[in-house]
Amino acid sequence: MDLVMVIIRTVFFYLFVLVIFRLMGKREIGELSIQDLVVSLLIAELVAISIENYKDSMLLTVIPILILLFFEIVAGYLSLRFNKFRNIMDGKPVLIINRGIINYKEMMKQRYSLDDLLLELRNNNIKNLKDVEYAVLENSGKLNVFKYNFLGFDSANPFPLILDGVVQKDTLCYMDKDEKWLHDYLRCNDLKKEEIFYAFYKNNKIYVIKRNELIR
Repeated sequence: MDLVMVIIRTVFFYLFVLVIFRLMGKREIGELSIQDLVVSLLIAELVAISIENYKDSMLLTVIPILILLFFEIVAGYLSLRFNKFRNIMDGKPVLIINRGIINYKEMMKQRYSLDDLLLELRNNNIKNLKDVEYAVLENSGKLNVFKYNFLGFDSANPFPLILDGVVQKDTLCYMDKDEKWLHDYLRCNDLKKEEIFYAFYKNNKIYVIKRNELIR
């Protein structure tokens, strides 16, 4: 009888947790934020305890998991609405290499060692640091490396200028531009940053995607 109860609970929580993670939204395992990781570990621990203590009511596990689901959905909504909240919860990408120069200060902040950096560069088949235009350490811990475009002076890599109506000041700094430069462009093209979902700079040109151009 005990074995039957364990099997029933295992099958139930397998299906239940699948539904929970579907409701939380799609995200690859390698792209989990710290918040997602904490929630996943808590759910795993709750399920393990419930299966081990199979004589206890399953509500003692189901209710805490539903509470975690509620907080995860609320946090996800707030992250989409408020850029500052998203930065607090998930952090923000950090520029590790800018035009072939390593940013040691940021590496120290992120506890990202030189060995880690060199390993990622080798994985991207980069032998010379001067070949790197910039490298970004993402929230997930993955390093995205962008090489120089030797076919022309201007970079072929996109620089995000506005994300969901918020000006990316760090990007402007990396480009040696200021907010006035961006605001002048918006004013000349009769645009407001609040109505822009995504704007980026590439090949000496600014590309804009408005909110009303998105599929609803």
